[in-house]
Formats: sequence, C-alpha cells, structure tokens
Amino acid sequence: MTVFSSDRSVTSLCARFSRWWRDSTHTTAPEVLITAPAPPPLANLVLRREAPEPLRVPAMGDAFDFHVHPAYTWTGKGGSFSEFRERIDGYLGWAGHLVRDQSADLARRREPHRSHQLEQDLNAHFAGKSWPRTGEGPRFTVQVRVLPDQRIRERLRPYWEERISLECAHELATLRTRQAEELTSRWREVLCNLHDDPVTRHAARLTEKQFAQVFGEYAEERRRVPMELADLLRDALKGHHDLGLGPSEYTEAWDAAIRAHQRQYGLAVEPT
Repeated sequence: MTVFSSDRSVTSLCARFSRWWRDSTHTTAPEVLITAPAPPPLANLVLRREAPEPLRVPAMGDAFDFHVHPAYTWTGKGGSFSEFRERIDGYLGWAGHLVRDQSADLARRREPHRSHQLEQDLNAHFAGKSWPRTGEGPRFTVQVRVLPDQRIRERLRPYWEERISLECAHELATLRTRQAEELTSRWREVLCNLHDDPVTRHAARLTEKQFAQVFGEYAEERRRVPMELADLLRDALKGHHDLGLGPSEYTEAWDAAIRAHQRQYGLAVEPT
C-alpha cells in the first residue's frame, strides 16, 4: 500500500529543490578589492622669526656688553601653519637662552669695540648647526647681528667723524692732483700744436682771457730764446778778440756758450 506524505512536506521539499537549483545555476560576481589611497605626505613648514629683544653678553673685561640680535629659521612637518607658529612662539625663550650660552665664551674674547669681529665669529660658530639635536619637534638654525654697547658707540663717534673727514680730504686732494695733471698735459699738447701756426697768437685772443695770456707769454718766451742765444755767441766771439784766442780757443768758448744756453732752458747737454 502506497502512503503519500502530507501537502506541507511536499511543499517544503519543492522549496528546497528550487533553492538548490537557483543557487547552482546562479553566477556569482567576482569580489572587487578596493585599495585605500595612501595618506598625503606631511607638509614642510618653514618660519623665520627674529628675537623680540637683543641678547646681552659681556665683552672682554666685563665692563661693557655686546647686543646680539638673533634671527631664527624654524622648520617642522605636519599641522597647520598657524599651529606651527604658535608652537614656535613657545620655544623662543628657550632658543634665546641657548644662543646666549653659546655666545658668552666667544664674546669675552673680544674687546668691547670689536662687535663686527664677534658677529663673524658667532655666525661661523652657528653655521651648519640646528637645535634641538633630537626629537620630532620643530628645529631651528640661527644667524646673528652684533652691536656694541651704546656707550662704546658714543666713544667711537668722534673717531669715525675724524676718519671720514681725513679720507674725504685725501680723496679731494687726489682728485685735484689728477685733474691738474690732465689739464697740464692737455695745455702742453695744445701749445705744441699751435706754436708753428703764424696766426695762432692773434687767434688766441678770440678764446678766453686766461688762455690768451698764457699762450702770449709762451710765444714771447719762444721768440726770446734765439735772441739770447745770439747774445751768448756774440759774447763768446768778443771774448775771443779781446783775449787774442786762437781758433781752438774760440771753438771752446763757442761750445761753452751753447752749453750754458742748454742748461738755462733745461735742454739735454751733448757729451763732449
């Protein structure tokens, strides 16, 4: 005898068969792996800050102080720039103490009026160094300006005023000398070029008065030279007749007259 199951059992069996058939024939989409983007690199932050007040360090002898003006360059990473600036403001006091401590030994090796030399020494000492040496926080490098004590500056003022005055007077004298040399050379060239022109003396009157006067005196001097030479030769000849000199003696007298003329006008004396 055949026994049939209830309707509920048949329905359940059909439902499970339908699910099995659907699952076995359904194509499953491949799983897609999504990679999260890498976080952006931290931004490099740079801030230059000058100390609000100079640092005072004693000079040689401890009677006067140098005034050291630091300028810090801070670097760091991450965060906003405003937050970075606020952090730097909190570090300025510590940085000032460090720079003063580093400067003290060098400052005591310099006289109070040698601020420029101390500035060079300190900047050479700080070059290539940064602080703090360890840690992930902001770091700074530093450059300095150094000024002497105000009392030293007052003492140095008369010295520099006198030095500036002397240097200016020297430069003015040098300029006048150079201009005089150039002017003299130019006048010499002009006079030499114009001497052989027969109308030059008259044409000189058309120029400025000083030039006309100088050129006239120059031309008169050049005209007088041959006349004086003739007088010297006549005196030599007269001496020859008066003393009864022979031809040889006359030649020597004539030669002496020529040499006297050359010496008078600064001409080269021919060797005997």
